[in-house]
Amino acid sequence: MKILALDSSGLVASVAVVEDDNLCGEYTMNYKKTHSQTLLPMLDELAKMIDLDLNTLDAIAVAGGPGSFTGLRIGSATAKGLGLALDKPLIHIPTVDALAYNLYGSRAVVCPLMDARRNQTYTGLYEFDREGMHILRAQCAVGIDEIVDMVNELGREVVFLGDGVPVFTSYIEEHCKVPYSYAPAHMNKQRAASVAALAEIYYANGQTETAEDHRPDYLRLSQAERERLEKEHADHPDA
Repeated sequence: MKILALDSSGLVASVAVVEDDNLCGEYTMNYKKTHSQTLLPMLDELAKMIDLDLNTLDAIAVAGGPGSFTGLRIGSATAKGLGLALDKPLIHIPTVDALAYNLYGSRAVVCPLMDARRNQTYTGLYEFDREGMHILRAQCAVGIDEIVDMVNELGREVVFLGDGVPVFTSYIEEHCKVPYSYAPAHMNKQRAASVAALAEIYYANGQTETAEDHRPDYLRLSQAERERLEKEHADHPDA
C-alpha cells in the first residue's frame, strides 16, 4: 500500500508518502508563501528524493477540511488533478482528526485548535487507547468558550495543539479548569505524515472516493458569503 498525502489546510504546507506503514518521506514548510507556490514543487522534490513513480501510488490522501478556504481549495484541486491524471482514488481525511493524530498515544485528551477568526476555532476532542484514536467530539467550528467549556465538563487532563493555541492562550489560561499543556513545536501543526497514517486505515477499510466526487468540508460560510448574507439582511430586514 503506497499513499501520497497532502495538507494545505492551514498555515503549513506538507507532503508525505507512506508505504506499508513506513514513512518514506515528508516535506513540510511553515513559511510566508502561498500554497499554490509551494505544494507542487514540494511534491516534485520529494518524489525525486525517494525515487517515487507516481503511477505506483495506490491512493492520494488530502486534508479535506475544515481550514483556510484558499488552502483547502489548493489542496483539493491538487489532489483531484493528480487523481484524475493518474486514475487513482482519493482519501478524504478530516483536517482536525489528522491534527489530533500527531499526538497518537497521548494519555491526555487531545484538543486541536485551528484559528477560524472571529474568536472561533475549528476543533474537536480525541482520546487514544490500544485500539487507536477515538473521537469524543467530532470536528466542528465553535467559539473558544464553547470548546473550553466542553474540556472542563470532561474533567480530564488535556493537551492543546494547532495554530489557534497562540491566539487563544490567554483565554485558556483564564478559563480552563483542568490540567492542561501545549504540544511542542515538532508536533503542534498540520503534518501530511499524520494525514497519510490515517489514510492507511481509511484505505484498508475501503473509505475512498473518486477524484470527481471529492469536495472540501468548509464547516462554515466563507467571509464573502457571510458579507453577502449580511448585506441582503440589511437590505431586506423583514425577509
